Amino acid sequence: MNTKTLVVVLGPTAIGKTKLSINLAKHYNTEIVSADSRQFYKELLIGSAPPSKDELMEVQHHFIQHLSVSEDYNVGNFEEDAIQKIEELFHNKDKVILVGGSGLYIDSICIGLDKMPDISSKMRKKVINIYNEKGIEFLRKEVESKDPIFYKEVDKKNPQRLMRALEIIYSTNKTFSSFKTKTSKKRNFNIIKVGLQIKRELLYDRINNRVDEMISKGLLKEVESLLPYKYKNSLQTVGYKELFEYYDGVTTLTEAVDKIKQNTRRFAKRQITWFKKDKSTTYFSPENIKDIIDFIG
Repeated sequence: MNTKTLVVVLGPTAIGKTKLSINLAKHYNTEIVSADSRQFYKELLIGSAPPSKDELMEVQHHFIQHLSVSEDYNVGNFEEDAIQKIEELFHNKDKVILVGGSGLYIDSICIGLDKMPDISSKMRKKVINIYNEKGIEFLRKEVESKDPIFYKEVDKKNPQRLMRALEIIYSTNKTFSSFKTKTSKKRNFNIIKVGLQIKRELLYDRINNRVDEMISKGLLKEVESLLPYKYKNSLQTVGYKELFEYYDGVTTLTEAVDKIKQNTRRFAKRQITWFKKDKSTTYFSPENIKDIIDFIG
């Protein structure tokens, strides 16, 4: 019987995944693999809300601040790298903690991804430029007309997913959905999924407070230093996109900060919807560590 277990801690942004995962890693004397796609980048020290320096010293973390925004890195690269790291950790550990709010990245580890064609950086730039010039509504219409099957299931508010589909459609002249086989890969370890949930109003309060905290910690300066990279895929995300608009003179600072709060709350809602589709997840309050440890065993 396989005794190796990957404990997946998942939930929306600002719910308390970092604190819980550190406590679990200490309890099981193990290490943490991050599946938060924005925390991979060393330049995003404030806007991606990574664990603090002290938290990173408490427990060994992997896939945090190991890349630069100038590098192209996708979920396929992550699946390959993270599976290798998890299997390496299982040589000495019975449990490994996987933590994150990026549903697709968690899925890549738990069920695997379909093999997608390689996309040139030229095509990637072309699609990002289309998005920046024509907006998300254009992306939606393009995906809907060229791949109605994928359009039905895609998160229509997520520009990354729409852009990824268009990169493949434009590069291959085939639909994105034609590359999806829907077959899960067999992993040679057990998987236990722990979902975190709290009252919606409390989560929204935490999100609003966190955004204010990021601004006071210097998020504006961070975003200003990233202006040369603003067309990179990794920066088409909440907290950066809105402040790029401020620097472009499209909005005032107050409007941009309000927009970050609003878009982060919407993002959290979409994360909850994504995770709720998976019936293999058991939900707890983040403070309820004793019950979580009893459940994991």
